[in-house]
Amino acid sequence: MAAIGLGNDAGGSVRLPAMFCGVAALKPTYGRIPMEHRIGDTDPTLASQLFPTDGPIARTVADLQAAFQVLAGTDPRDPRAVAVPLVGPPCAEPIRVAVSVDPGGLGVHPQIRTEIERAAAALADAGYVVEEAEPPRIDDATQAYSTLITTEFGLSWPRIRPLLTAASAAHMELSMRRRPPADLAAYLQATATRHGVMRDWAGFAQRYPLVLGPVYAERPFDAALDDDEAGESIIRAMRLCTATTFLGVPAVAVPTGVVDGQPLGVQVIGPWHREDMCLQAAAVLESRFGSFTPVQPALDAVA
Repeated sequence: MAAIGLGNDAGGSVRLPAMFCGVAALKPTYGRIPMEHRIGDTDPTLASQLFPTDGPIARTVADLQAAFQVLAGTDPRDPRAVAVPLVGPPCAEPIRVAVSVDPGGLGVHPQIRTEIERAAAALADAGYVVEEAEPPRIDDATQAYSTLITTEFGLSWPRIRPLLTAASAAHMELSMRRRPPADLAAYLQATATRHGVMRDWAGFAQRYPLVLGPVYAERPFDAALDDDEAGESIIRAMRLCTATTFLGVPAVAVPTGVVDGQPLGVQVIGPWHREDMCLQAAAVLESRFGSFTPVQPALDAVA
């Protein structure tokens, strides 16, 4: 296993594999880490400018922090990247955490619920004020995200399809079936929805700077992505990842245990450009629950 990996999260693709494998991951704020996502000489369209973020995957939160300090910054090839201090101003203490066990009320596996409750208790023991509270407009965020993504992918699908694996293509094709490409009026409305949801999340963060919730609302499992029912369950389960990608806020996925042989975990979501707050809270959880991947695997295990 590599010490640090670099992934790309446009809806959960850094946080989900981290949870499934018992490691930690950081999805940074939009514009925090410079990226080059052109396909050949073609610049990305709006959703592909706004949603994907590069971020590190590592065994420990401390390793995420180290990688983040190297990756963050500006580069003239990416005009979205901004020079923002890595550590923000002190927040009023105690810091309030909104616990969203079942975002949007679409269901959550009992084992995932238990891990979120354990994480909430650990944060409360560390001095955070922990309260159950629902972040605003999860459904609006996921619906508008789908509209923007499927409309743009539908227009460029012949060019994008050869770049994807069969499984990734099947997942994208399911998304386009469940939400066909929109007309111009609906597409523009989705961009307006993003603005409104961002405003409402900014207001919510005034009381709750941090949100604790699931990375994936079900136990991880192998699913046939070309099966519409299974694919729908996957999309529902990753809804908090989708919503936070839509908003561009930072999040850290951190493991909390291994249950029935499967790593499980949670994510800590913060305000824009406050990765430091997410990492600090994730470090509290790691100190309580430990890490689950050895730095130096036993030689007999490697063999």
